[in-house]
Amino acid sequence: MRLCAYQPDIALNLGAMIRLSACFGIPLDIIEPCGFPLSLKALRRSAMDYADIADMTRHDSWDTYLSDKPQGRLVLMTTRATETLWDFQFQPTDTIVMGRESAGVPQEVHDRCDALVKLPMFGEARSLNVAMCAGMAVSEGLRQVR
Repeated sequence: MRLCAYQPDIALNLGAMIRLSACFGIPLDIIEPCGFPLSLKALRRSAMDYADIADMTRHDSWDTYLSDKPQGRLVLMTTRATETLWDFQFQPTDTIVMGRESAGVPQEVHDRCDALVKLPMFGEARSLNVAMCAGMAVSEGLRQVR
Protein backbone atom coordinates (compact mmCIF):
# COMPACT_ATOMS: atom_id res chain seq x y z
CA MET A 1 0.00 0.00 0.00
CA ARG A 2 1.12 3.55 -0.77
CA LEU A 3 -0.01 7.11 -0.08
CA CYS A 4 0.01 9.85 -2.71
CA ALA A 5 -0.26 13.61 -2.09
CA TYR A 6 -1.45 15.44 -5.20
CA GLN A 7 -0.07 19.00 -5.32
CA PRO A 8 -0.40 19.70 -1.59
CA ASP A 9 -1.12 23.33 -0.63
CA ILE A 10 -0.12 23.33 3.04
CA ALA A 11 3.35 22.30 4.22
CA LEU A 12 2.12 21.19 7.66
CA ASN A 13 -0.38 18.78 6.11
CA LEU A 14 2.31 17.28 3.90
CA GLY A 15 4.51 17.05 6.99
CA ALA A 16 1.77 15.08 8.75
CA MET A 17 1.50 12.73 5.75
CA ILE A 18 5.28 12.26 5.76
CA ARG A 19 5.09 11.33 9.43
CA LEU A 20 2.19 8.97 8.68
CA SER A 21 4.24 7.34 5.93
CA ALA A 22 7.24 6.88 8.23
CA CYS A 23 5.21 5.56 11.17
CA PHE A 24 3.18 3.06 9.12
CA GLY A 25 6.06 2.05 6.85
CA ILE A 26 4.35 2.90 3.57
CA PRO A 27 5.85 4.83 0.65
CA LEU A 28 4.64 8.38 -0.05
CA ASP A 29 4.46 9.86 -3.55
CA ILE A 30 4.41 13.66 -3.75
CA ILE A 31 3.10 15.09 -7.00
CA GLU A 32 4.31 18.62 -7.64
CA PRO A 33 3.94 21.52 -7.95
CA CYS A 34 3.21 22.19 -4.30
CA GLY A 35 1.64 25.37 -2.96
CA PHE A 36 4.86 26.08 -1.05
CA PRO A 37 8.58 25.69 -1.74
CA LEU A 38 9.32 21.98 -1.33
CA SER A 39 12.86 21.96 -0.01
CA LEU A 40 14.70 19.74 2.43
CA LYS A 41 14.58 22.60 4.92
CA ALA A 42 10.80 22.95 4.56
CA LEU A 43 10.34 19.20 4.88
CA ARG A 44 12.41 19.06 8.05
CA ARG A 45 10.44 21.98 9.50
CA SER A 46 7.02 20.48 8.75
CA ALA A 47 7.83 16.77 9.13
CA MET A 48 10.52 17.06 11.81
CA ASP A 49 12.98 14.18 11.64
CA TYR A 50 10.41 11.89 9.98
CA ALA A 51 11.45 13.22 6.57
CA ASP A 52 14.75 11.40 7.05
CA ILE A 53 13.09 8.00 7.60
CA ALA A 54 10.06 8.21 5.30
CA ASP A 55 10.18 6.53 1.89
CA MET A 56 9.27 9.50 -0.31
CA THR A 57 9.34 9.99 -4.05
CA ARG A 58 8.83 13.39 -5.65
CA HIS A 59 7.21 13.60 -9.10
CA ASP A 60 7.35 16.75 -11.24
CA SER A 61 3.82 16.30 -12.56
CA TRP A 62 0.82 13.98 -12.78
CA ASP A 63 2.11 12.65 -16.11
CA THR A 64 5.53 11.90 -14.62
CA TYR A 65 3.84 10.12 -11.72
CA LEU A 66 1.77 7.97 -14.10
CA SER A 67 4.85 6.95 -16.06
CA ASP A 68 6.60 5.86 -12.82
CA LYS A 69 3.56 4.53 -10.95
CA PRO A 70 3.86 1.06 -9.43
CA GLN A 71 1.23 -1.53 -10.27
CA GLY A 72 -2.01 -1.38 -8.34
CA ARG A 73 -5.18 0.65 -8.14
CA LEU A 74 -5.41 4.37 -7.52
CA VAL A 75 -7.95 4.96 -4.75
CA LEU A 76 -9.00 8.60 -4.57
CA MET A 77 -10.36 9.96 -1.32
CA THR A 78 -13.01 12.45 -2.44
CA THR A 79 -16.21 14.05 -1.22
CA ARG A 80 -17.64 13.26 -4.68
CA ALA A 81 -17.58 9.48 -4.08
CA THR A 82 -20.59 7.34 -3.27
CA GLU A 83 -18.72 4.44 -1.63
CA THR A 84 -17.64 4.98 1.97
CA LEU A 85 -14.32 4.07 3.53
CA TRP A 86 -16.06 1.53 5.79
CA ASP A 87 -17.54 -0.37 2.81
CA PHE A 88 -14.53 -0.26 0.48
CA GLN A 89 -12.32 -3.35 0.09
CA PHE A 90 -8.64 -2.42 -0.14
CA GLN A 91 -5.98 -4.47 -1.87
CA PRO A 92 -2.33 -4.64 -0.75
CA THR A 93 -1.08 -2.83 -3.88
CA ASP A 94 -3.52 0.12 -3.64
CA THR A 95 -2.30 3.71 -3.64
CA ILE A 96 -4.48 6.08 -1.63
CA VAL A 97 -4.58 9.44 -3.42
CA MET A 98 -5.18 12.64 -1.48
CA GLY A 99 -6.07 15.84 -3.34
CA ARG A 100 -5.17 19.45 -2.72
CA GLU A 101 -6.62 21.07 0.37
CA SER A 102 -8.03 23.96 -1.67
CA ALA A 103 -9.40 22.18 -4.73
CA GLY A 104 -9.12 18.38 -4.55
CA VAL A 105 -7.94 17.00 -7.88
CA PRO A 106 -8.75 18.04 -11.46
CA GLN A 107 -11.17 15.97 -13.51
CA GLU A 108 -8.39 14.19 -15.42
CA VAL A 109 -6.98 12.82 -12.16
CA HIS A 110 -10.46 11.99 -10.88
CA ASP A 111 -11.20 10.06 -14.09
CA ARG A 112 -7.89 8.15 -13.99
CA CYS A 113 -8.45 6.76 -10.49
CA ASP A 114 -9.76 3.22 -10.23
CA ALA A 115 -11.91 3.78 -7.14
CA LEU A 116 -13.50 6.78 -5.44
CA VAL A 117 -13.99 6.61 -1.68
CA LYS A 118 -15.32 9.06 0.88
CA LEU A 119 -15.51 9.43 4.62
CA PRO A 120 -19.14 9.74 5.70
CA MET A 121 -19.78 13.15 7.27
CA PHE A 122 -22.39 14.08 9.84
CA GLY A 123 -24.90 16.83 9.12
CA GLU A 124 -23.58 19.74 7.11
CA ALA A 125 -19.87 18.98 7.58
CA ARG A 126 -18.08 18.92 4.20
CA SER A 127 -14.68 17.39 4.83
CA LEU A 128 -11.92 16.68 7.30
CA ASN A 129 -8.36 17.95 7.19
CA VAL A 130 -6.57 16.14 4.34
CA ALA A 131 -3.86 14.68 6.59
CA MET A 132 -6.44 13.44 9.09
CA CYS A 133 -8.41 11.83 6.26
CA ALA A 134 -5.21 10.24 4.92
CA GLY A 135 -4.48 8.78 8.35
CA MET A 136 -7.94 7.25 8.60
CA ALA A 137 -7.78 5.82 5.07
CA VAL A 138 -4.28 4.38 5.49
CA SER A 139 -5.20 2.89 8.84
CA GLU A 140 -8.32 1.22 7.47
CA GLY A 141 -6.51 0.01 4.34
CA LEU A 142 -3.68 -1.54 6.35
CA ARG A 143 -6.14 -3.07 8.82
CA GLN A 144 -7.78 -4.89 5.94
CA VAL A 145 -4.68 -6.14 4.14
CA ARG A 146 -2.21 -6.92 6.95
